Amino acid sequence: MKKAVIALSGGLDSTTCLAIAKAQGFSCYAMTFDYGQRNDAELVAAKRVAQALGVVEHKIFAIDIAQFGHSALTDMSLDLPTEIGLGIPITYV
Repeated sequence: MKKAVIALSGGLDSTTCLAIAKAQGFSCYAMTFDYGQRNDAELVAAKRVAQALGVVEHKIFAIDIAQFGHSALTDMSLDLPTEIGLGIPITYV
């Protein structure tokens, strides 16, 4: 059987890729990255998608991305924005 490894964030794009791979007959394995985000909504969504689409195995890898820049999603000293601004948002990772 064909195998596919999907980076599964729990969002629309990765969920669609996983669904297409499953529909094409692939035996799917999913990996999700826990990068220290302030909330676990992405991780919860990825777990739900993996279960709903019947992946063979779903692994969550913890990585420290704080060394790469300042994101309000991972840096507790930065306030989360309350308004939408122009340019790259401070929540970008």
